[in-house]
Amino acid sequence: MEKKIIAVFFTRRGMNYVNGVIKNLNRGNTEVCAEYIQKAVGGDLFEIVPDREYSKDYMTCTEEAKEELRQKEQVPVKQYLENLEDYDVIFLGYPNWWGTYPMAVDTFLKHYNLDGKTIHPFCTNEGSGMGGSVRWIREAAPGATVSSGLPIHGAEAAQSENRVAKWAKSLI
Repeated sequence: MEKKIIAVFFTRRGMNYVNGVIKNLNRGNTEVCAEYIQKAVGGDLFEIVPDREYSKDYMTCTEEAKEELRQKEQVPVKQYLENLEDYDVIFLGYPNWWGTYPMAVDTFLKHYNLDGKTIHPFCTNEGSGMGGSVRWIREAAPGATVSSGLPIHGAEAAQSENRVAKWAKSLI
């Protein structure tokens, strides 16, 4: 039986920290990598969109994210997938914010019963790798099988298609 695959991602467009400088990105690094996964292994794409606006200023946004994490806030999301239970494999992408995923990702995961699902995390970062995000995913989805994940240096996201595709294909 063929596995049903989805790449679920949270991304930040606009001002981002890239190799020590702030750059404006039309497409977020995590979005770019999620599209590489879909191109490599097929399946669907779904973007986790918080039901709030973060500051357009990168430094202010990081402070907002830091406070959400400190409070372990369940950040509301605009919509959920009605049929996530239909998928066998979930590639879960996000930027590493303060050593883990953005709190909207936590809200999204905790909305579902993910028992029996396989989750392959991938995260964009500027040097902190996966941080503690894999542990957080395992806590939010205790019945899922969660792989160790793929960290992608955000500044290299646009040039990472071969690496990301090879990783994704190796898991299917």
